[in-house]
Amino acid sequence: ITSRNNEKLKDLFEYWEFRTLTQRLFGATSPGKENSTPVFENLKTIDDVNPDYQLIDSDEKLTQLIENLQNVPHFCFDVETTSLDRFSSKLLGIAFSHKSGSGSYLPIKDSEDWKKKSQSVLPLFQSTSLKIGHNLKFDLAILFNHGIEAKGPFFDTMLAHTLIAPDQKHTLDALAENLLNYSTIKLLDLHNESLPDDGQPDDLFSAATKKQVAKGEIDPTQIPLEKIAPYASEDADVTLQLFEKLEPQLTELGLEHILNDIEAPLISVLVNMEAQGITMDQQILDEVGETLSKTINELTENIENAAGKPFNLNSPKQLGEILFGEMKLVEKPKKTKTGQFKTDEQTLAALAPKHPIIANILSYREATKLKSTYVDALPNHRAPHTKRIHTHLHQLLTATGRLASSEPNLQNIPVRSENGRQLRRAFTPRSKAFTLLAADYSQVELRVMASLANDPNMIEAFQQNHDIHRATAARVFDVSAEEVSSEMRRTAKMVNFGIIYGISAFGLSQRLEIPRSEAAEIIDTYFQQYPAIKKFMEETVSATQRDGYTTTLTGRRRYFKDINSGNATVRNNAERAAINSPIQGTAADMIKIAMVNIHKLLQRHQTKMILQVHDELLFDLHLDEQEELTPKIVKAMETAIDLPNNVPIKIDTGVGDNWLQAH
Repeated sequence: ITSRNNEKLKDLFEYWEFRTLTQRLFGATSPGKENSTPVFENLKTIDDVNPDYQLIDSDEKLTQLIENLQNVPHFCFDVETTSLDRFSSKLLGIAFSHKSGSGSYLPIKDSEDWKKKSQSVLPLFQSTSLKIGHNLKFDLAILFNHGIEAKGPFFDTMLAHTLIAPDQKHTLDALAENLLNYSTIKLLDLHNESLPDDGQPDDLFSAATKKQVAKGEIDPTQIPLEKIAPYASEDADVTLQLFEKLEPQLTELGLEHILNDIEAPLISVLVNMEAQGITMDQQILDEVGETLSKTINELTENIENAAGKPFNLNSPKQLGEILFGEMKLVEKPKKTKTGQFKTDEQTLAALAPKHPIIANILSYREATKLKSTYVDALPNHRAPHTKRIHTHLHQLLTATGRLASSEPNLQNIPVRSENGRQLRRAFTPRSKAFTLLAADYSQVELRVMASLANDPNMIEAFQQNHDIHRATAARVFDVSAEEVSSEMRRTAKMVNFGIIYGISAFGLSQRLEIPRSEAAEIIDTYFQQYPAIKKFMEETVSATQRDGYTTTLTGRRRYFKDINSGNATVRNNAERAAINSPIQGTAADMIKIAMVNIHKLLQRHQTKMILQVHDELLFDLHLDEQEELTPKIVKAMETAIDLPNNVPIKIDTGVGDNWLQAH
């Protein structure tokens, strides 16, 4: 047994935020550095620092607050609300801080009180000062829905920390502990302290739980103002201190441009898009639901007939026993760790050509998922105040920087299946004065790859506006473009998009249902025709192994801690992700920049940007503005990022009375 490496172990514990383990193993100081600054001291609290927090409970104090904040270079703010709902929650107050160790809380009694006080604070939110917050999109949304549209520039400490340390926690409490060695006041504690004392010990039924806090179910109106004021002021103060820590780190890592020019300006764009929402036609949704129900019943009957008996199609255990235990579709079926037969989508998709029951099961799963996730659930997401669907758009949930959608997720509606396409019919313009405009980046990831690799053959195809998959097929199969069959083009398309994700010969053979040797030959021929692509992939992996991260054209980083793993499977997965990351990340940056520029373009227009799905933007386009705005929107998307090596960007557009027609 070798002795432990204290330095490496300490670094590992700090990376994963194992504070308790660090204290247990090393005490309060760095191992081997007993005379240095403590790694983790006991966390400070509000009682230790004695901050200067004020309750703004008079007109005189409000006037003084406005004067103090009017000409400062930056200030932090944080809203207190009755819930986490952007539209229905009431504004209870706003906390401000412009100097470390100080803060002020402006309480809001009711709508009349807000009407008066909003006029006082409005100039602050429309000033040129840098406005700082943690998860600013929520705060800006609350203000927006209470009549104030805050103007940038913005600095979001949550987004900043996500860029700096994407694998760590980004909550305000976690950052306060790890970066400031400070434990914040907890709303849970304030709530439970405010409960009437019945002489009995608190239990799950008499006291709030952490689960309730996470869901935002605790109503702060139940907590006395003298407790809420320091709690809110502390949030603003701590966030300001985090800004002072994070801003120089961003600069040191060369990431300030990503936050200042892409992510921060995008916050208010997303607030506006979420507020707009999208119209859903219930009658069409019902029609789609009836069709799906009929399809589900027919598939169920076909599957049970093929199996020879009825069974629970939604039970992986029963399904596995039917397919592999009784029907014996495979000689040596794969099993899970618990001994059940594997019936996940990847396993079944590989078997689909061998028996029609598999294809029917996959179709059944898609139909039931579409019905439960969308047809049945979407009406519950219609907002009472607009009767429209308002999804949440998230900036940095994905590792590559792509936007994500939730509650409901409108990005996962399948576009390649007939049922998925029909579902898009239910999304319509807001009125007869509008049409839906879909503007879609054409093959953007392939164009980015050609640009980054500087591959002359692929670049030429894009410059000549050729069908890239037909052009690829002609090269790979050594025929003229006119001789390319639909099967050849399908193969080339699979390879083109598969290469971006580091597809293997085995993966290609499964997708194309061809022998692995044939798939390997196709990939080898592909790289012979596009040697710069292969070189780009190899150099990307090599650079990531050296640096530990990849970068997009704009400088966004993605870290890969497993890129040098001794486990070949883990390492190969990291290598494939590293190849894809600068490609998909650049495409993500491109559409985000386009959204920021289009949002500026649409100011004072009736046309609204309402949705982003992967490489596509969707607009409620006013008919009177169609001729003027459509080319301007296309131009903004084309010029968001100039790709190196003269690779052109192409935008496909369509309009229609529903999303399917427009797309």
